[in-house]
Amino acid sequence: MPTSPFLTARWEWLAMFNYAIDPAWLKPHLPPYTEADIFKGKAWVSIVGFLFNDTKVFGLHWPWHTNFEEVNLRYYVKHFDGNEWKRGVGFVSEIVPRPLIAYTANLLYNEHYSVAKMKHRIVQTPETLEVRFDWKTPQTKWNHLSVSAHPTPQPIVAGSEEEFIFEHYLGYNQLNATTTIEYQVVHPRWEVYPVHSFQLDCDVARLYGNDFARALEGKEPDSVFIARGSEVSIEKPKKLRGF
Repeated sequence: MPTSPFLTARWEWLAMFNYAIDPAWLKPHLPPYTEADIFKGKAWVSIVGFLFNDTKVFGLHWPWHTNFEEVNLRYYVKHFDGNEWKRGVGFVSEIVPRPLIAYTANLLYNEHYSVAKMKHRIVQTPETLEVRFDWKTPQTKWNHLSVSAHPTPQPIVAGSEEEFIFEHYLGYNQLNATTTIEYQVVHPRWEVYPVHSFQLDCDVARLYGNDFARALEGKEPDSVFIARGSEVSIEKPKKLRGF
């Protein structure tokens, strides 16, 4: 009998700044039994801002924790389960405005959540789409990312960079030196909006550490996307301990 998902929500207005990096930069961060997923000879990381809306845990809304922003730094991995390669994401940092959200995700999924002041602005007209996320930790000034795009979405092209970035439907987190947590994220294939301008003002060193500062700071993103998003469900985690 199918089990109910741990969490359901609408992920909306995903603004993604994507960087191609040397796979060696990711090695210290990879969970056991995963390796960097390579595209065009490089590993990839993304700084992502988006909205969690209509969030439910085991089918229930938590008061004051239903709609909120998230900004994360994610990377792309693959895991061989003994029969096939499975593609997923790992996280260096996930920032939200509510302590209970961070505590629960870190406890159950061993995620890397922290708390910050956050705000966002979404403006859609017949001529343009504007998406902006702002966040401030006790250690940083206000950071922001913003993207302007044409307001008509387009299908993701097979074999494209957009397909590589978006078509990862598993999450992987290290539990300890010999155990990795794997969980499934279910959603339909998204559409993207043609981006025509963007800006990122982000204290990479204080937010993500010196390794990522050396890899990303002062570098233009290799690509920037906006996806409208959709309903998503996050399944209960399972533990991987090797084969």
